[in-house]
Amino acid sequence: MSVDTISIKTQSVDNVSLPNKPLRVAVLVSGSGSNLQVLIDAMQAGTLPIEIVGVISNREDAYAVTRANAAAIPVAILSHVASGKRMGIKTFEQHANDQLQAWQPDLIVLAGFMRVLSGSFINSSPAPMINLHPSLLPAYKGLDTHQRAIQAGERHHGCSIHIVTAELDAGAVLTQAVLEVNQKDTADGLQKRVQKLEHQLLPWTVLLLAKGVLSLEQDQLGTQQKTCMPLLPLKLYVDS
Repeated sequence: MSVDTISIKTQSVDNVSLPNKPLRVAVLVSGSGSNLQVLIDAMQAGTLPIEIVGVISNREDAYAVTRANAAAIPVAILSHVASGKRMGIKTFEQHANDQLQAWQPDLIVLAGFMRVLSGSFINSSPAPMINLHPSLLPAYKGLDTHQRAIQAGERHHGCSIHIVTAELDAGAVLTQAVLEVNQKDTADGLQKRVQKLEHQLLPWTVLLLAKGVLSLEQDQLGTQQKTCMPLLPLKLYVDS
């Protein structure tokens, strides 16, 4: 495995013309927002043809909120109701849907977002949703992916970006990044290594979507590997 695979596969993007307008992106977050920061940096540098139109956080103490505020990106914090109680998922979804309808994004990115969304919310969304998951799907859906991969003796691990559906972590996988698991890896150490992959995979995938190399239309998912790229899921290989 070598990083040469990255340049070979991304070269095919260069011949695809940019859209006239940047892709409007909304991001849902729950934590530190390191992947949000990667998107912000790429947007501000002009290397990603996107406009982050807003960030929704289900936690008021999420550092992702600070990152968004620093970049002058609109933020909606949907963590608690007026009485001080934690906002239930139905109430969250109602407010989140209203906000997304107002922003009218072209793409919604779940980047470290830690609430399970209902099928009705997903289906009524004004734009397709993608999720960044810390495993090589379909393996290790849900939580504690790094520890589970180590306990199972996996030789390879990584992260995936998939379309969000009503079934948890079960939507079509668009891209994956892969690394080798070392015998001395701990769950914390493996998480840090995978996070480095996430910071490469997310902007790369959004770039492919923004340039039209990847499609989120269900009726095109089966044909795009024949017309656009050699294989799906696309895999980003890096040295361990």
